[in-house]
Amino acid sequence: MITGELKSKIDKLWEEFWTGGIANPLTVIEQITFLMYARMLDMNERRDELRSERSGKPFKSRFSESHQSIRWEQFRHLPAEQMYKKVKDEVFPHFKDLAGEGTLFAEFMKDAQLMIQKPSLLVKAVNMISELPLDSADVKGDLYEYLLSKLTTAGINGQFRTPRHIIRAIVEMLDPDATSRIADPACGTAGFLATSYEYLLEKYSSPDGVMTETVTNEKGDEIEQKVYLGDLLHEHRAHVDSDMFHGFDFDSTMLRIAAMNLVMHGIAEPDIHYQDTLSQRFSERFPKAANEAFDIILANPPFKGSLDEEGVDPALLRVVKTKKTELLFVALIMRMLKSGGRSAIVVPDGVLFSSSRAHQQLREHLIDDNQLEAVISLPNGVFRPYAGVSTAILIVTKGGETDHVWFYNVEEDGFSLDDRRHPKAENDLPDLVRQFKSRDKSLADKEANDKTQKHFWVNREDIANNKYNLSQGQYRQHIYKAESYEPPKEILKRLKALESELLLDLDELEEML
Repeated sequence: MITGELKSKIDKLWEEFWTGGIANPLTVIEQITFLMYARMLDMNERRDELRSERSGKPFKSRFSESHQSIRWEQFRHLPAEQMYKKVKDEVFPHFKDLAGEGTLFAEFMKDAQLMIQKPSLLVKAVNMISELPLDSADVKGDLYEYLLSKLTTAGINGQFRTPRHIIRAIVEMLDPDATSRIADPACGTAGFLATSYEYLLEKYSSPDGVMTETVTNEKGDEIEQKVYLGDLLHEHRAHVDSDMFHGFDFDSTMLRIAAMNLVMHGIAEPDIHYQDTLSQRFSERFPKAANEAFDIILANPPFKGSLDEEGVDPALLRVVKTKKTELLFVALIMRMLKSGGRSAIVVPDGVLFSSSRAHQQLREHLIDDNQLEAVISLPNGVFRPYAGVSTAILIVTKGGETDHVWFYNVEEDGFSLDDRRHPKAENDLPDLVRQFKSRDKSLADKEANDKTQKHFWVNREDIANNKYNLSQGQYRQHIYKAESYEPPKEILKRLKALESELLLDLDELEEML
C-alpha cells in the first residue's frame, strides 16, 4: 500500500484535476493513466536502449526517428503552450499508431483524447507524474489501487482491485507455463493477467536472463531489484503476445486501463474485450472463449448485487438457478475451462456455507462434477479500506469428481487488517504456497491429518453429509481449555455495589441465581 509522501502527491494531483475543471472521477483516472502510460513508454524505451547497449542485441523501438520529440523526457520540459499542443496533437495519436492498425489495443486507444483543457493543468500533471516512482512494479500497482479507491462509485458493483500480494500467491499456486491460455472473465485493470506474465518471466529466465537494476522506491531511496528478461520464452513469443492472455469486462474505462497495463508489461497484443460474460451475447459473440477454451482462469469477479435473470445466459442458469453474480461467475468459469483446466476464484464466504438451494446446488456441482482441490480462507481485512467482506479462494480442476478437499486458513497476509493496512512481519502467504504445492492427499485419512492446525484434509463424505458446507470452521477441531470463573454470588456482590447506577432489580436476579 502507498503511504505518506506518495499518497499526498496523488491526492494533490487529484485535487489539481478537480480544480482544473475535470470533476468526473473516471475521467480523472483515465487521464492520469494516459499520462502515466506516456511516461512509462519512455522509461521502457530507455531501459531497452541500455540493455541493448550492454547485451549488443537489437530491440524494436517504440519511437521512430521522427517521433523522438514525443518521448516524455523531451516534451515535459517544453513551455506550457508548446507542451499542450505536442501532447494533444502528437502524443495521444501516437498511442493508436503504436498499437498498430487493426489490433484490439488500437481499438481501445482510437478514442483516446486529451480531456485537459488548460495548459497550466497539463504542466502540473506532467511534473507530478514525473516524480512518481513508476519504475517499481509494486508501487505502480498500488498507484492504480489508490486511484481506483477515489471512485465515488467504488464497490457499488462489487468491484475492488485484488491486492497484488494475494494475486501473486494465487499465481504461484496455479503455476502457469509457457503454453498456457490464461483468462479472467471480469478482468478490471488486468491484475491477474499482468502478474501471471511477471511470474512467467521469472520462471523462464536463464541465469544470463536475470539482470540487476537500480530503482527508486517510495521513500526516494535507490535500491537494487532483479529484472527477469524471460529469455527462455523466446520460442513461445507469438503465443505470449497474442493468445496467452484473455480478459473480459463490461467497464470500458477499466478495459482501456487493462489494455495499457498489459502492453506496458510487454505483451504486444493482449486479447481484451468489452463484454458482459454472464450474458448470452458472450457465448454468441465468443463461442470459442465461452466453452472449454482455457487452461487457467484467475478471477475475483464482482460479487455484490443481483442481475436481471432475463439477461443471463440460460446455460448458466441450468447449472445454478440464481440472480447472484458470485454464483453465476463460478458456473461461467467452470464452463470456460478446458477439461483438466484449473481455476482460482475469489468468492465471498457466503458461497461456502449459505443454505439456499442455489448455493448448495453450486457446491454440489464443484464437488460432484469437478475436482475441488482447495478452499483457502482469507482474513477479513484483505480488501480494506475498500470493503470488509470476508472472502475465500476456491481452487478447482474441471472434470472428474472430488474425493478430498484441502483447507487452509490464512490468518495474516503481511499487513495489518485495519483500514491503514500497515506492513507486518506476520505473513502466512509464503507458507500457504509451500503447503499447497507439497500437500499429500495420502495423509488425508491418517493421524498426520491434524484438524486442529490451520491446514488439513476433509473427505467428500463428510462434506456431503454437511449439505456440502465448505466453511473451514465446520471441520476444524478446537482444543478447549478449562477456565475458572467467579462464582455467581461473587459477581452478584459486585453488581449490588453498583445497583443504584445500573438501575437493575438485583433481588430478582439473586432469586434466579
